[in-house]
Amino acid sequence: MSVTDTGTVSWNSKAFDEIVSNDAERPVLFTNARVLTMDPLIGTLPGADVLLVGALIVGVGPGIVTAAQDDNAIVVDCTGMTVVPAVVDTVALIGGRGRRSEYVATLTPGNAGDLLVVPDALAPDVASAQITLLSRPEQVRALVAAGRPVLWAGTDAPGRPSAPEAGIPAAQDMTGSPRVGVWIDKNDFLHQELTADGRYDETRGGRPHAYQGRYWIDGTRIDYLDDLGFWAFGEFQGEELHHAGYTMRLG
Repeated sequence: MSVTDTGTVSWNSKAFDEIVSNDAERPVLFTNARVLTMDPLIGTLPGADVLLVGALIVGVGPGIVTAAQDDNAIVVDCTGMTVVPAVVDTVALIGGRGRRSEYVATLTPGNAGDLLVVPDALAPDVASAQITLLSRPEQVRALVAAGRPVLWAGTDAPGRPSAPEAGIPAAQDMTGSPRVGVWIDKNDFLHQELTADGRYDETRGGRPHAYQGRYWIDGTRIDYLDDLGFWAFGEFQGEELHHAGYTMRLG
């Protein structure tokens, strides 16, 4: 490692440049790390590798680096580093999951490439690594989400996503949207009208205005803020709107 003129630690800078400009979806291999997978089958692996292809983890364990040249992988040397899941399942941390398949966030092949790289001294366990991220982010070597860097060598990665602004957003103008109209469930119990001014009005079992409020659509997700103060959500799946156990179609 070296220190730049601004005092920022330079860590695997060549590999980082290759990852940022990785338009060819080359694999990315984090190698020579202590890996706390949080997977009860795989466990903790000393001197191990984590291989990402796109947004997914495709391999975890020792010896993967031997295939790195064959696959034209970008290699990130993590000597002296610990790799942990970037998304923490606190229930799993205290052993509260009954089955391996129920673990929400582990460094398991097939799971999302969300990982955190921290010096060994600051990461005796997953909780300590997370505390380092929250309290001393300048000590973080890498924070990766879905295979893309968010932090690198303690600084923001270029082009990293930014969090949505806090607070309730302005009403959406849904004029002309194909999702405006009355959505009716298959039993004709729930009628949910989405209006062009970003409001909804529900009739339930013939009871008009059972719930009313504002809504926002982001991709296939719809969020509701009821005038009573509670939040709810739904999801558009093809021609259907799924919400609170109901499956609706435009009437």
